[in-house]
Amino acid sequence: MKVPTMAEMVAEGKAPEVLFWVGCAGSFDDRAKKITKALVKILHKAKVSFAVLGTEESCSGDPAKRAGNEFLFQMQAISNIEVLNAYEVKKIVTACPHCYNTIKNEYPELGGNYEVMHHTQFINALLEEGKITIEGGKYSGKRITFHDPCYLGRANNVYEAPREIIRKLEVELIEMKRCKSNGLCCGAGGAQMFKDAENGDKEIFIERTEEALEVAPNIIATGCPFCNTMMTDGIKHKEKESEIKVLDIAELIANANDL
Repeated sequence: MKVPTMAEMVAEGKAPEVLFWVGCAGSFDDRAKKITKALVKILHKAKVSFAVLGTEESCSGDPAKRAGNEFLFQMQAISNIEVLNAYEVKKIVTACPHCYNTIKNEYPELGGNYEVMHHTQFINALLEEGKITIEGGKYSGKRITFHDPCYLGRANNVYEAPREIIRKLEVELIEMKRCKSNGLCCGAGGAQMFKDAENGDKEIFIERTEEALEVAPNIIATGCPFCNTMMTDGIKHKEKESEIKVLDIAELIANANDL
């Protein structure tokens, strides 16, 4: 799978149309790497000129900022902005809503101004432009529910792009009782992913998984690597792994048509 770096592209005198910001999860987490690969397949299929930063990419700084370490956040952000600006990056696509929100909304005040798109927005645009086409494929007729990532939905009002993609798969889109602007966090946001839960009656990811199970889906679709991890853990906790799959939107598209 050929994934060029910005350094390689510049060395060849080329400027890619988009920078694919992979993010920590997409780079290092074994499960999230599958999302990264699915998105790369889609980009290749659509003949999109893209590149990644590779080893020049650092954490966006989101976990540090949410955990209250503003100093560390600014160090990470400024370091990334210097690299992005040196490559004259204009457009960024990422599969992580945390990176999306941070680069889109918090980098500008530090000197980083870019057009930032979440991968569901970008994939939906590719579909509408006819650069890729999909049929229901192996998912035709399935019941799919979409879990709204906090930093995609409530933070940035992106609700329809992922749902429009799901509808194009010839499936039955079913909504949980708490969805869109009233959606419930998976339990990983705000840097909670990296710490133990406080004392309480029930963990958030179990509560959210139970809400998903109420609508009896075949697939829980996600648009965030953190959400994917938490919902997968929830399905394991409920011992429903053989019945229900947790898949990212990019995986649904790539798998449906065997890209």
